[in-house]
Amino acid sequence: MLSYFLKNLSILKKFLFINFLVFLIIGILTLFYLNSIKPSLIKEKTSKHIEILNNTIENINRLKIKFNEFDIRNFLFSTRFLFQNLDRVQIFDNEFKLIGDTDTLDLDPRAFSQKLEIIEMNDLNKNKIQKKKEKRNIDNRKKLSIDSKLKNYSNSSNFGNPYTFTEETYDQFLLITIKNVFYDNKNIGYLAIIENANDVKIAINERKNFIIRTAILVVIVILIFSFVLNRYFLKPIKNLVTFTKIIKDKSDEKSNIENVMKRNDELGVLSNSLDEMTNELNKRITTAENYSTDLLHEIRNPLASLKSASEIISETDDKELRNKLVGIVSHDVERIERLITDYSQMLKDEAAISSERMKKIDLSNIAKSVVDEFNSIYDSKRSIGIKLKTNGGKGYNILGIENRIEQIIANLLENSISFSKNNQEIIVEISKKYNNKLSLVVIDQGIGFSEKNTDKIFNRFYSNRPEKFGEHSGLGLNIVKNLVELHNGEVIATNNKNQGAKVEIIFPAV
Repeated sequence: MLSYFLKNLSILKKFLFINFLVFLIIGILTLFYLNSIKPSLIKEKTSKHIEILNNTIENINRLKIKFNEFDIRNFLFSTRFLFQNLDRVQIFDNEFKLIGDTDTLDLDPRAFSQKLEIIEMNDLNKNKIQKKKEKRNIDNRKKLSIDSKLKNYSNSSNFGNPYTFTEETYDQFLLITIKNVFYDNKNIGYLAIIENANDVKIAINERKNFIIRTAILVVIVILIFSFVLNRYFLKPIKNLVTFTKIIKDKSDEKSNIENVMKRNDELGVLSNSLDEMTNELNKRITTAENYSTDLLHEIRNPLASLKSASEIISETDDKELRNKLVGIVSHDVERIERLITDYSQMLKDEAAISSERMKKIDLSNIAKSVVDEFNSIYDSKRSIGIKLKTNGGKGYNILGIENRIEQIIANLLENSISFSKNNQEIIVEISKKYNNKLSLVVIDQGIGFSEKNTDKIFNRFYSNRPEKFGEHSGLGLNIVKNLVELHNGEVIATNNKNQGAKVEIIFPAV
């Protein structure tokens, strides 16, 4: 039930609810603690009361004191040392009549004298007596309560054992312990010790005040922390959630993710990563849409040519024309097949690149492997020789994906071979440049580039192609550019000074 309830709450509400539960549990435990403090403090004082009561009763029985006002008064004087640290001791007879009260005597040993009749009183003594009178008036009001307690005590199961109770006013907390006095198995009276236990009340109030102050402080800390949590963490996360919903719903609604992206903490990194991922995803979607549009455009032309050629073939009897049209059909079919194959491979490569990891590789070793493979094919087939020049250098290391670097070099060589004639030469040169860069150059002896803006050759389905277009899709150089950019490199196409074309790729070296 609780887990289901929390499941539907926001993080802030969950935090506040859990803190409320913890605070409530601590509050209940605190109440139990405060309720246990008072009895423990009272018990400590009561044990002293019981000890004095037992000693007093023992002395009464030993001295065989009669329970009348005269004997009790003399007894109190003779045993004054027992009561010096107590606020008040009262003695009652078996009829609950007060027959002795230490508050009516002066038990200060410095002032004690048998000649009580001769006492010189000054203003200080008068004030003292006045205060005692005021106190006596208050205590007399309490006498009725003690009387009723004595009567209840005499008829209760506690009779014969000490019994403690409290009386509390706005300025006093009195602790009263009573016990009956047995003599010859007969109850002859009662003793009551009355102590002003304001220190117990003060101790409890101090603990209450401390707990209240602590609770207020904890509440303030929780509120401050909740504000900080909401302001600097939950709101930015909410902005990120809103941002993802906007992307999902393709909405034009604006989000505040720019403010989160400016942060230098983990949320700022997360928001930047999310924004970059979104832009990359949109870029891939746009690229896929453009690829599809361009592919449809490129296929439409050979399809139109196929349709025209097939209609003419079915209507003409000219053998020479028929053979020419068959060649066109074959060429267009090969062209469409190559377009679809390369486009499909390009999409596969796009998906595979995202899961591949770059590592330290030797550019010269990869170039040598590709050059050797092409030489084994085209040297015997068209007598086109490919030479690799590394200028005797070593350590041409870059950070990259090995099979993608092979693909770059292979596409450049295929492009150069398609523009080259038989018995011509292609040079692949690797060298070090300034600024910790590496250069890979492919130079051929073909017809070169006719465009002044050579950046066009890296566009998809570039139109200026060789006669045997069916062998190429027009995607090779575009793939090269994309892979080079993936490796944080740069590709530059120019015409060679003497003859042919020159394509240079610049990689950052490791």
